[in-house]
Amino acid sequence: MVIVLGLGFTGQRLARRLLREGVPVCAAVRGVKRFRELADAGLILSELTPETAGSLPKNAILAHLIPPVASLKPFVTELAPSRIVYVSSTGVYGDQFEVNEETSPSPNDERGQVRLEEEQWIAAGPWTSLILRAAAIYGPGRGVHVALREGRVPRGGGSGIVSRIHVDDLAAIIHAGLFSGVERAWPVADDDPCSTAEIAASLSMESLANNSQITIPGRRVDGRKIREKLGIELTHPSWRTGIPASLG
Repeated sequence: MVIVLGLGFTGQRLARRLLREGVPVCAAVRGVKRFRELADAGLILSELTPETAGSLPKNAILAHLIPPVASLKPFVTELAPSRIVYVSSTGVYGDQFEVNEETSPSPNDERGQVRLEEEQWIAAGPWTSLILRAAAIYGPGRGVHVALREGRVPRGGGSGIVSRIHVDDLAAIIHAGLFSGVERAWPVADDDPCSTAEIAASLSMESLANNSQITIPGRRVDGRKIREKLGIELTHPSWRTGIPASLG
């Protein structure tokens, strides 16, 4: 049994992947009625309240995709999972530009610090754990291509290098990680970091491509090692295929 916490952009795709493979999946959510399609596909839904943790299966595998919320710690503890795969963020690396599996976290803002503290809490628990530090997640309806079409330049402007991961590839990595013995924290990204300006130019939005606004150095993330560990090949190793596949 897999329990999913966080049926958002990535969590819904993960749940569908698991259900297609015949894996029993339940999810604790706020607003069960919002997920009728997934319920019809076989997902077992429960309201996310302090009282419901006791009714969910014990010793399950937990896919934890919710950003840090202090009130969730007792919930997770009561679940007593056998394993947790937690989706964190490359924001824990702070200002470091070149990042790989050997790079130590060094958050430079409160959000990154809170993320790191959540990682540390999970890693210290009585379960096995895998922490996936995801680069910028994009896909249909979300990402730099959406911002550009709406006439917005994402935070940081156009010229900084950004590492990204397509949502379906991230879901595949989480899926593999749930049933692996791989532990510790790993960065997750595709193989083609680039600037927003480069993507804007490819979409023939040159006016936005040249808009640097508040330029930041960005971050170049090497996410190959965890994929090697899990035996995963990306469907979209580059935004050059991932962005066109995400355009509606």
